[in-house]
Amino acid sequence: MSAPILTTERLTLRPFRMQDAPVVEQLAGDRAIADTTLNVPHPYTREMAEEWIRGHADEIDRGVAIILAMETRADGELVGSIALKGIDSAHRAAELGYWVGTPYWGRGFATEAARALIRYGFDALSLNRIYAHHMTRNPASGRVLEKIGMRHEGTLRQDMMKWGRFEDVELYAILSSD
Repeated sequence: MSAPILTTERLTLRPFRMQDAPVVEQLAGDRAIADTTLNVPHPYTREMAEEWIRGHADEIDRGVAIILAMETRADGELVGSIALKGIDSAHRAAELGYWVGTPYWGRGFATEAARALIRYGFDALSLNRIYAHHMTRNPASGRVLEKIGMRHEGTLRQDMMKWGRFEDVELYAILSSD
């Protein structure tokens, strides 16, 4: 499998390139990003960004993930990342995950990118179910998931630990028939 390039009204969703590492370091290195994501540490170094980008090819080749940069079409600015992870071809399911750099919050980029990637997951990958999680204390992420048509399926109490404290997590999903 190869990573697609998807376009929306305002974004190009494309594979990450090694030259994106400095911007990834800057955006993902913001403590506010790490605070509400499970897999983004703080501090986040250039080496971490490079290692993360290098790992994409293997996950894509194995067919277990599609990881794309969100880039503005107007000026080519990298604003975040969106992915389908844990692609399970036997059960035709995958997890949607994303982050948007804090300078770009509140502009609808996550919603726009998620709609496009979900459409790709259903149409090109023949997925039946796409699900997503967000920490309960990050309701903005829940609003994104609701806007793209996902349904709230429940609260996973103390499902993850972040920085030494247990976090409740909200589970959402959308089916191809929705």
